[in-house]
Amino acid sequence: MDLSTKYLGLELKHPLVVGASPLVDDLDQVKRIEDAGAAAIVMHSLFEEQLLLEDASRRAYVESYENGNAEALSFFPKPDEFALGPDEYLEQIRKVKAVVSTPVIGSLNGVTNSGWLDYASRIEQAGADALELNVYSLPTNPSEDAAAIERRLVEMVRRVKKAIRIPLAVKLSSFITSPVHFGAQLEKAGADGLVVFNRFYQPDIDVEQLEVRYSLDLSTSSELRLRLRWLAVLSAKLGLSLGCTGGVHSATDAIKAVMAGAHAVQAVSAILQNGPTWLSQTRDEMALWLESREYESLNQAQGSMNLARCPEPAAYERGNYMRVLRGWVQGSIGT
Repeated sequence: MDLSTKYLGLELKHPLVVGASPLVDDLDQVKRIEDAGAAAIVMHSLFEEQLLLEDASRRAYVESYENGNAEALSFFPKPDEFALGPDEYLEQIRKVKAVVSTPVIGSLNGVTNSGWLDYASRIEQAGADALELNVYSLPTNPSEDAAAIERRLVEMVRRVKKAIRIPLAVKLSSFITSPVHFGAQLEKAGADGLVVFNRFYQPDIDVEQLEVRYSLDLSTSSELRLRLRWLAVLSAKLGLSLGCTGGVHSATDAIKAVMAGAHAVQAVSAILQNGPTWLSQTRDEMALWLESREYESLNQAQGSMNLARCPEPAAYERGNYMRVLRGWVQGSIGT
């Protein structure tokens, strides 16, 4: 079975990609991931905060958000809280490229249109085959509207794209008001692909200790549904490469993502839970499923259930909302 796919201009043997995670910090682990069949590997993010600290801009950056309040220092990450510093990050890309032949995708994470974006070219020089720009933004400024936020993010993409020759993917938030319109703007700015969607790690409150706490909750297959809807819509409306991240835990999950329109399927939680062999097992199960249904290649399935090609497009739109609510009420009567 031909499982090959093209993502960000990269020819991949199959769509299963290791998403951004600490898995890339250990070279032995990286090699095991490749041996298990990873089609590509995404580096964990290099954060804007790290680069600002590296450039001795800590005080200016904190003051820009907290008006010079000294207490803000307690909220800002310490340098040793990051797994790798900027120079170490670039060196790790070089080391990873030296031990694997699979494509390696760098990752930058930030929100301001400033000097930290210049690191994109350094990531390219370190050997990355593509770059993922994670535009994580928490809008807390009441004077900045949604349009201004989106314009800033589009300008970030435009600036990065001018600085590099390698393909650029933008990792989107699911909270964008109009993903299709925003995706079209990113495409005009030079983006080669979109990754749907960023998984945000939400805070919790300890009511006894009066502390805000963070914990890592691995994804579940139920999270895939939001991705499927928007992959199906984006696939039908835009010409960009599409990556799915969040909620893929089985071959069936991966096939659903591909049918919705994904060209690549990123996994992290499934690998953390099951080990790198999850990749080869899932790849083989995908091949068996397609063969048993008389598909000749993965490409034949790609986008076959997107908004333009599925038998019932309304299922992705408001029609689905109304039917689900009505079905739940009817089905729950007497229980």
